[in-house]
Order: sequence, then structure tokens, then C-alpha cells
Amino acid sequence: MGLTPKGLATRQRIIEGAAAHVRSDAPGRVTLDDIRAITGTSKGQLFHYFPGGKEEILLAVARHEADRVITDQQPHIDSLSTWAAWTRWRDAVVARYQAQGASCPLGTLMDQVGSTPGAAEVASTLLARWQGLLRQGVATMQAEGLVDPALDPEQAAAAFIAGIQGGVQMLRSTGDSTHLEAVVDMLIDHLRGGARARS
Repeated sequence: MGLTPKGLATRQRIIEGAAAHVRSDAPGRVTLDDIRAITGTSKGQLFHYFPGGKEEILLAVARHEADRVITDQQPHIDSLSTWAAWTRWRDAVVARYQAQGASCPLGTLMDQVGSTPGAAEVASTLLARWQGLLRQGVATMQAEGLVDPALDPEQAAAAFIAGIQGGVQMLRSTGDSTHLEAVVDMLIDHLRGGARARS
């Protein structure tokens, strides 16, 4: 879809407005009327920018929220080359999910577009990108001699992703970030421990 800069800006405004609504305390499923009211757009405009209707809009919002997961960890996740950087990244992750609390905008959206073509790709792309950044961080630490070179960076990154996801679910259920903090701290200690064991 070839849009003018103004058209692209309008489309993005619709996505961001719908995303803000999903992140709010508004109950229930998101409707086109919700999106129209929040973004100040007509039904015709919505279908101009999103011919597939509500599902296409929500899928675009899901991609937007998935990007936010990584953006909220910047710039730390891009520069995991020291233990101080890992600590800053850890704090950013915990702060993000503490602020999110029991709500999960991306989860809410995925529940509503679960059967839509492209929905599974949103989640898998996010997890692959996130895991890749952590894998690179572990490999960087190995190159610096700070992590045991025998450690599998891919496996370590996968453990972080699984641990964070589990910790987030506990936080959503209990309102307490203790489990999330514990698993991330233990995994970072595991990375440190491998280097200590060799020294």
C-alpha cells in the first residue's frame, strides 16, 4: 500500500491510539467503534488504511506492542558487554513488567487475533528477535573472557526467555515481581559462575 507521508502518519496515529486503548483499563474486546472514537477517524478512513478491518488493525497494534517489548529494554539489550550492562538490562526488564502489572497488552491483542493469519508470526518474531539479542550478549561476554566459552549462547538465551515469560505470568497472577527477579538474577549468576569456576 503506497501511502503519502501524511497517510503513513495517520495510519501510525490510528495504531498508537488503539494501542493506548488496549493498555488502558478499558474492559472487554476492542471494537471498531472504540478505535474510531479514540483516534477521531471515520469508518471510511479505518478501512482505507486497514482494508482487512478490525483484525488487520489489531494485528498492526500487536506488532507495535511487540516492538515495544524490545524498545523498553533499549539501549541496554544492545550492549550486553559488561556485568554492569547486564544489571541495567535486568533492571529495565523488571521495571517494564512491574509497570505493566497484571495487564498484558500484547497478550490481550493475541487473544483477539489468535486465529488471524500472521498472528503467530508476531509472537514468534518477537521471541526470536529477543532471544537473538540475548544470544549476542552472551557471545560478547564470552569474547571478553567473562563467560565460560563452553556455554551454549543459544541455550542460555532460550533459558532467559523462558524464565522471563514464566516470571511475568507469576507477576500477572500475584502482582509480585519476586519470581521474575529471582529467575533473571539466578540466570545472570549462572553466567558469572561459569567464568568464576574456570578462574
